[in-house]
Amino acid sequence: MIRAANSTLSETIHFESQRREMVALQIRDRGVRSERVLAAMSAVPRHEFVPANQTAAAYSDHALPIGEGQTISQPYVVAAMTQALSLTGSERVLEIGGGSGYQAAVLSLLASEVIAIEFVPHLADAARDRLARLGYSNVQVEQGDGSMGWPAGAPYDAILVAAAAPDIPAPLVEQLTEGGRLVIPVGSVEEQNLLRVVKRGNQIFSETLFPCRFVPLRGHHGWPHDLQGKIPE
Repeated sequence: MIRAANSTLSETIHFESQRREMVALQIRDRGVRSERVLAAMSAVPRHEFVPANQTAAAYSDHALPIGEGQTISQPYVVAAMTQALSLTGSERVLEIGGGSGYQAAVLSLLASEVIAIEFVPHLADAARDRLARLGYSNVQVEQGDGSMGWPAGAPYDAILVAAAAPDIPAPLVEQLTEGGRLVIPVGSVEEQNLLRVVKRGNQIFSETLFPCRFVPLRGHHGWPHDLQGKIPE
């Protein structure tokens, strides 16, 4: 029992060290300055959200496969997208492309309520169970076509899309509050630009944050089925 406890403690210390290094070198040094975002990235145990055969690479500087052609995004991208939402703590947030639940866990520490939509049923089930086990009680995971948003929970103060869209889906804009923020990768299947969109009145105002490459968005406002599920480099 003592040996097992010591092993668990050693593993915990190891992952905490890797997480601190990830935040310092991959995120803060690349320009993410929000202390709230940095604290959330430091708190969420990323190794709990990757497949067992990827645990050793959990804090590495790239996206990792989680099955069904989906990925858990590169840590820097998670942090940069989260920072772009400008969350203060009171918001209702919609995440499209829930995947493993990692992005939702980060958002849950920065917002009042998070609804995460995942297209693949067994990934949605796994993310729901994982988030509940780890104590992220303000996250609701639903299975469905995220390109249509989630009207039942609308309106949203912020929406984050973790999959590449050919255009900005109209339902997502419709489900934003006045002044709401949408962060979404838009472009071709092979490469996109990450956009930050703000809704004011009947208009949207967008700015390009940086080039990126995400898995294709599935669903009605996503890509044709034969182009879906490609894993980015």
